[in-house]
Amino acid sequence: MSLANDTLLVKFRPKDTRFGVTRRTVKALARELGVSETQVVHLALSKFAEEALPAYAPDDAPLTGKQVAALRKDSKARLPTGKLLDRQSLFA
Repeated sequence: MSLANDTLLVKFRPKDTRFGVTRRTVKALARELGVSETQVVHLALSKFAEEALPAYAPDDAPLTGKQVAALRKDSKARLPTGKLLDRQSLFA
């Protein structure tokens, strides 16, 4: 991969808004955090990625009736049995 594909030109905004910041703001963040301006951009993009991108791959599709039946059968075998000793409710 060439270096040209590994670079990104960032054009700063004339004023700070929700959709962009000034170079002055990036410099202030770099000073405050003790990192380079490039690292500030990476930190911001990393945080945005955590918020915007899904944490896991989407499901293939809803479960089939056969899969639901198999899960019910399996869970029934694993649930505790015997006398109820105590009951609590979240919405008492």
